[in-house]
Amino acid sequence: MTPDPSKAPPDEPSLAEFSAKAVIAGLVFGVIFGAANAYLGLHVGLTVSTSIPIAVLAVALFRVGSPLWGKSTILEANLAQTIGSASSSLATGTIFTIPALFLWGFVPPLWQVGTLALLGGILGICAMVPLRRLLIVQSSADLPYPEGKACAEVLRATERGAAGSTWIFVGLAVGAIVKLGLGALLLLPSEVGMGVPGLQNARLALELSPALLAVGFILGYRGSSVMVAGSLISAIVIVPLISQFGAGLAQPLAPETQKLIRDMSASEIWSRYVKYVGAGAVAAAGILTVVRTMPTMVQSLRAVMGGMRHGPDASSPALAPRVDRDVPGAVVLGGIALVVVVLAVVPGLFAGDLGFGPRALAALGVGIFGILFVAVSSRIVGLIGVSSNPTSGMTLVTLLGVSAIFVLLGWTEPAARATVLTVGTVVCIAASKAGDISQDLKTGFLVGATPARQQVGQFLAAGVACWAVAATVLALGTTYEFGSKELPAPQATLMRTVIEGVLSGSLPWGFVLTGSALGLTGALAGLPALSFAVGLYLPLASMATIFFGGLVRRIVDARRGGAAPIDGDSGVLCASGLIAGEGLAGVVLAATAAISGKKPSGEPFLTGTWGEIAALAVLAVCLWVLFRSARPAPR
Repeated sequence: MTPDPSKAPPDEPSLAEFSAKAVIAGLVFGVIFGAANAYLGLHVGLTVSTSIPIAVLAVALFRVGSPLWGKSTILEANLAQTIGSASSSLATGTIFTIPALFLWGFVPPLWQVGTLALLGGILGICAMVPLRRLLIVQSSADLPYPEGKACAEVLRATERGAAGSTWIFVGLAVGAIVKLGLGALLLLPSEVGMGVPGLQNARLALELSPALLAVGFILGYRGSSVMVAGSLISAIVIVPLISQFGAGLAQPLAPETQKLIRDMSASEIWSRYVKYVGAGAVAAAGILTVVRTMPTMVQSLRAVMGGMRHGPDASSPALAPRVDRDVPGAVVLGGIALVVVVLAVVPGLFAGDLGFGPRALAALGVGIFGILFVAVSSRIVGLIGVSSNPTSGMTLVTLLGVSAIFVLLGWTEPAARATVLTVGTVVCIAASKAGDISQDLKTGFLVGATPARQQVGQFLAAGVACWAVAATVLALGTTYEFGSKELPAPQATLMRTVIEGVLSGSLPWGFVLTGSALGLTGALAGLPALSFAVGLYLPLASMATIFFGGLVRRIVDARRGGAAPIDGDSGVLCASGLIAGEGLAGVVLAATAAISGKKPSGEPFLTGTWGEIAALAVLAVCLWVLFRSARPAPR
C-alpha cells in the first residue's frame, strides 16, 4: 500500500480515495455487520462498534486483491470502513423501537421500516455536518473521539502489516459454523442447565453462543460480571420467591388471567412477571442515565451553539482545502427539510396511520428532538466514545416529551402509541448516526481524508444499509417472537413500557416499580445502572455466557500485565469475527425460514447428558479460540 497520505500534500491529485472498490467493499461489509448487529441487539440488547473490524477487513481485502485492481491507499480503506460502519447506527435505532410495534400487534411493511431508518440516517448526517469544524478540528485537544483515534491507528498498523488481522476470519468461521450446526442441523442443544436444590423453579443455565462469549470479552470482566449479577437475582431470587409465595394462590395473579402460579414453569414466571420487573429496572436506569448526563448534554449543546455563532476559524493555515471540504450547505438544509416534510406529508410512514395534524406535530418533534440530540451525541461521543453514548436515554426523553404532548391533545388511542414510537425510531437513529459519523470524521481527520467524500459515503451507506437492517428485523420478527426467550428485545420493551405508562396507564405497576427500586439500589451500590438492569431483564443463560467471555478477558489481561491497547488487540478482532459470523448465520436462517414458511424444529441429534457434554465442549473450544487469539506472543 502507499505511504500514509496524512503526510502527503493535501491536494495530491493521484491519491485514490472515493473508488469503486472502496464503495463496494464498504457497502458489502455494512450489510453483513449491520445484519449481525441487529441480530445481536435483539438477542442481548447490545450492539458493538464495527469500525475497527471493517477497517482490518478492508485492508486485508485490498491487499489480497492487489493483483487485480492494483495497490490501494489508506484513504480507500478509511472510506470503506466509513461506509461499512454506518450500518451499525441504523441497526441501533431500529432494534430499540420497531419490535415494540410487533408487541402491539402492528407488523410494519418493509418500505416503512426502511424509509424510517433512511430518514433517521439522513437527519443525523445533515445535522452533524455543520458541527464538524468545531468538534473535530477546533476542539481536537478537548475531544479525543477514542474509537475514531483507535481506528486511525488500526489503519496505519494494518497497512504496515501488523500481526493479528487473520483472527477476525477465524472468528467469522467459528461463529458461523456453530450457529449453523445448532440452528440448521440441530446437532446439539443450544442451552445447558440444571435446577438449584431447595429453590423452587430456580435454574442455572448456559447458552451455547460464540457471539455472547465475544460480547463478554469486549465488555471485559467488570461489565459482564455486573450483568450476570443482575440476571442471577432474577433467576435464583425473584423467580423462586414468586413460585413460593404464589403456590398457595387459588386465583391467577395479575397481569396473568388464566394460569395459576403453581402450574407455571420458570420461563412462564419470567414472561408473566419477571420481565416487568426487568423493564422497570431498565426504565429507571435509562432515566438515571439521562439525569446523570444532563449536565454534559447541556454543556455540549452550549458549546456547539457558541462555536457555531462564532463560526469556523477559516484563517487557520493548518487546514488545506481538500481536508476541510464538506458537502454543500444546500444539501445539509435540504436534507433536514426533506426529512420533516416527508414524515408530515406521506401517509402511513409514521405507524398508526393518523391524520395530517398528528403527523405534522410528530414530524416537528422529530426535527426538534433530532437536531438537539444530534448536537449532544456528536459531542458526547468525543468524550466517552460511541459504546457509552446514552442513545436509549435520548430516545426515552423524546418519547416522554412527545407522549406528554399527545396526552394534552387527547391523542391516546393505540394508533397514537405507534406514532410516538416511530418518532423515537427516527430520533434514535439520527442521534446514533451522528455519533458514528463523528468518529469516522475524526479518523479521516487523522489520516488526511476528505470530509465531503466521507459524508457522501455515509449517505450511500444509509441508502443501502437501511433496507438490509429493515429486512433483518422483519425476518427475525416474523420467524421468532419479539419479547420471547430467543429475542427479548429489551430496549424495545422498555420503549413500549414508557409509552403505555404515559398514554394508557395499563401496566402492572407493582412489578415495574419493584424493578425500578432494584435498579436504583444497584446504582446506589456503585454498579453501572444500565448493565445491571439489562441483566435483571435478560435470561441467565445469555448473561452467564457473556460472563465467561469476560472471565477470559480477565485472565488474558492478567497474563499481559494490563489491558492491551484497542488498536493492537487481536482478541477484540477475533471477538468481532465471532459476532459477525454468528449474526450473519442467524440472519440467513431467519431469512430461509421466512421464505419457506417454517423454521428448523425438533429434537437435537445429541440429547440428554451426552448432548450437554458435547455442547459444553463446543463452548470450551470457542473460549480457547478467544484466549488463543488474545494471549501475548511468547518472547
